[in-house]
Amino acid sequence: MTRRRLLLVGDAGGTKTRLALYEPPARARARSGPLRRTPVRLIEPASFPSASFETFEGIAGQYLRDTRARPVRAVFGVAGPVVDGRAEITNLPWRLSESTLRRALRVKSVRLLNDLVATAWAVPGLRARDTHVVNRGVARRGGTIAVIAPGTGLGEAFLAWDGTEYRAYGSEGGHSDFAPPSELAGDLLAFVRRTRAHVSIEWVCSGMGIPHLYAFLKARHTPEPAWFAEQVAAAADPAPVIFNAALDRSRPCPIAAATLDLFLEILGAESGNLAVKVLATGGVYLAGGIPPKIAGALADGRFMRAFTRKGRLADLLTRIPVRLVIHPEPALVGAVRAALFDARRA
Repeated sequence: MTRRRLLLVGDAGGTKTRLALYEPPARARARSGPLRRTPVRLIEPASFPSASFETFEGIAGQYLRDTRARPVRAVFGVAGPVVDGRAEITNLPWRLSESTLRRALRVKSVRLLNDLVATAWAVPGLRARDTHVVNRGVARRGGTIAVIAPGTGLGEAFLAWDGTEYRAYGSEGGHSDFAPPSELAGDLLAFVRRTRAHVSIEWVCSGMGIPHLYAFLKARHTPEPAWFAEQVAAAADPAPVIFNAALDRSRPCPIAAATLDLFLEILGAESGNLAVKVLATGGVYLAGGIPPKIAGALADGRFMRAFTRKGRLADLLTRIPVRLVIHPEPALVGAVRAALFDARRA
């Protein structure tokens, strides 16, 4: 596949790496109209298990061989901080650099973005069908937008209005200290501190954090059916087992339900913290792999009670729109939009 302006985009995560191609519009069209209205149609999307490859270059090279594509440029969202064109994947032994990737893939330019920055770039262009309402609220025009995404880890980012468009900015807020929003969560913090000197919010509010919540509640002798204990013990990743059991009304499982309850409280409180820190009057968007799997629970009030529990700012939080991102590839779409934004400034 040979196209003159072909762009390679990717989302390198701790569990999966997704890649796709995009053909930008002609230069005249690319520079006209709001960026958020530019439609993005991905070509040849593919997914790879990250841990099965020693390097990201190995995955990208395999993808280009499979598609026979010859892209001119590339933009990749990566699960880790990006500094001076270099990144280390937080939950994988991968080290990436824009210069190395440019040579390995034989493209003119490579840009690395934090994966949540890539996801954030997609948010202004999402359609109504790409999201579900968690709290309707009222978005303030030009107000800052916050994005929080629990998946393998926990990512946080935000968008600020520049007078014409929204620009995405990253953070490593998922690695900030866990601030317990309740007495039970305080006991959880003490429990996790027995084995970890630093307890970040990621360690209790992500796929890797769910087992800590489960172990904590198990130590408190929360009722646990034998069938459930067997399933958790046999699972390589217990998080889906726990959430599926919590959402299964036909077979009650107290410890799974309690784990989901605690997770919703922590996620709600941290989402509210992020909203307060960046004054997210433009809205808060929940992304990542976990939220779509617990969509019903996010909308039943538990999340919002924790989200709005901010003392004198509770009324402000109540008015902030909260939406769940259900678009299947927001980071890839965001990588495309970041590339289009750069092209407009060139």
